[in-house]
Amino acid sequence: MRPSGRTPDEMRPVVIETDVTRHAEGSCLIKCGDTHVLCTASLEDRVPPWMKNSGLGWVTAEYGMLPRATHSRMRREAKNGQSGRTQEIQRLIGRSLRAGVDRVTLGERQITIDCDVIQADGGTRCASITGGWVALKLAVNKLMKAGDITSDPLVDPVAAVSCGIYAGQPVLDLDYPEDSEAGVDGNFVATGSGRLIEIQMSAEGATFTTDEMSELLGLAQAGIGRLVAAQVAATS
Repeated sequence: MRPSGRTPDEMRPVVIETDVTRHAEGSCLIKCGDTHVLCTASLEDRVPPWMKNSGLGWVTAEYGMLPRATHSRMRREAKNGQSGRTQEIQRLIGRSLRAGVDRVTLGERQITIDCDVIQADGGTRCASITGGWVALKLAVNKLMKAGDITSDPLVDPVAAVSCGIYAGQPVLDLDYPEDSEAGVDGNFVATGSGRLIEIQMSAEGATFTTDEMSELLGLAQAGIGRLVAAQVAATS
């Protein structure tokens, strides 16, 4: 039995609220159960110096957790420097979102996705990727509406979900009580058409078989399908 009472293939409720900030070109608040992440997309008509005159656009990301996103207060990383975990997560978000972008069509401009965790209950990187795509899509919609680009550079939605083996059973969308005790923990990133972008899996307390990995992948693909449906509904 899962601590939440969910069935093995049951996700937490997903709510995506759009246009939640005034100034960002795209924004959303994504709630995956008790994990809440504010995602904003900021547009700049320039690219990093090393990409200048390449004809390619760039999508990058930054990630952070507010001091009381967790049970006890954390010190602000801006004051103390980013942890290795934070740097790894924001790189994951950036490369995941870029996988769904035609950077030629985007043109020489940069979109920065900021993902700020307001409340954490497991799966913050997955929620950031899923909500980050929504913010990115809304920013791109503004570019198209203004006539700055003539076709959509987002070739496919991108979403992510966690899966793991908890109490010997493969389960979808781990919350914190499961994540902290899972024998196997994994994060799956994929496109709306089902193409895989990245899989991060590790044996936290027990090894796993290829059959178990395949079962987790099946759970993740079903979960990502539901997330993509929520993304499309939020941006239509």
